[in-house]
Amino acid sequence: MRGARTPAAAVGLLLQCVLSTASGQVATSLGVELGARPALLVADMRDGPLKARLQGCLSEPPRRTEFSIGHRGAGLVYPEHTLEAYEAGFRMGAGTLECDVTFTKDSVLVCRHSQNDLATTTDILLTPLASTCIQPFTPARLAANGAVTRAARAECRTSELTLAEFKTLQGKVDAFDPAAQSVERFVAPTRPARPDLGAGIERGTLLTHAESIALFQRLGVRMTPELKAPSVKLPFNGLTREQLAQKLVDEYRAAGVPPSEVWPQSFARRDVEYCLEHEPELGIRAVLLDGTVLPRGAPRAKRLASYKAAGINIWGPPLFVLLDLDAEGRIVPSRAARAARAAGLDIIAWTLERSGSLTAANNGFYYRTIDAAVTREGDVMQVVDVLARDVGVRGIFSDWPATVSFYAGCAGLP
Repeated sequence: MRGARTPAAAVGLLLQCVLSTASGQVATSLGVELGARPALLVADMRDGPLKARLQGCLSEPPRRTEFSIGHRGAGLVYPEHTLEAYEAGFRMGAGTLECDVTFTKDSVLVCRHSQNDLATTTDILLTPLASTCIQPFTPARLAANGAVTRAARAECRTSELTLAEFKTLQGKVDAFDPAAQSVERFVAPTRPARPDLGAGIERGTLLTHAESIALFQRLGVRMTPELKAPSVKLPFNGLTREQLAQKLVDEYRAAGVPPSEVWPQSFARRDVEYCLEHEPELGIRAVLLDGTVLPRGAPRAKRLASYKAAGINIWGPPLFVLLDLDAEGRIVPSRAARAARAAGLDIIAWTLERSGSLTAANNGFYYRTIDAAVTREGDVMQVVDVLARDVGVRGIFSDWPATVSFYAGCAGLP
């Protein structure tokens, strides 16, 4: 059943969850509410100096920190890139929030992780706008024993919708049921309960890029927009890649946002170089994201040095590219991490709290170089500690910012 749209005025009430230290949860102050998860993670850590240090911070008032970057807001149990997810990330102490930027049919910039993700991140398939989807919903093909031989699928793009149409949709947590035989099951798969995170919300309010800027200004946070690769061929209705990059920049200028508050990102080096050439005040803070998918693909020292020589100052790889295990099985900085620092690059890491249960035998994409050392939920704090203290990252993206906010506040990071 479709959930009702949450009025923006009620968002603050939905996010109120003042917790007491007496119940083993982190204290709150100044609007920062970290919830139960940091305390649970610390309790689950192996005994040692780090655990003792973090335990000592559990009773301290939490604070907001730019080191904590809300990845898509707080997408673990909130609909990503929605008003509600951004406000949740803010409540969890994130001092930096991200809008992934793509565009509509009428060339309006909007916050979506991908131009073609509407089928899994919104309710579009439950609305008349399902007729605009380039791949209509197709149910899964199942074997006699119920095994999925072809997953259910659908593809719906922002570039098929006008802004007015886009704004009629409601966001949902990014998920789908690959075995779905109906649209309703595809859109709203059964998800395991997460009592450490709370219930989240069913539906969220979609935002344009300009609306995200206004929200972030009101919240007083830094902004890190990511220009996404489009699913359509450019130029699109006359819009080129360069015009798209400039349009993104112009919306910050129109809102009066100081360049020092904006950290643009892209996986495409040409976007970063465009920013360096045409908008140098922003370009010096532009983040070149790294799309490495296998450990052997991590950039070597020569390539990292070439980034710095080209004027690129910040490199943003996935967690596993920055971490490795030493001979004793301890988590340490990787060769790529050491080479990046030697080249003079700053580093931002992605993405924490996106890998499901860390008690599983295989922790997946983000932990592939350190999987043997991550066997319990509490080990995530060791990962954050190595990234912050040994790698020296300047920020960590997280789908649940409270974890990073707690560590950063305890460590005195800005």
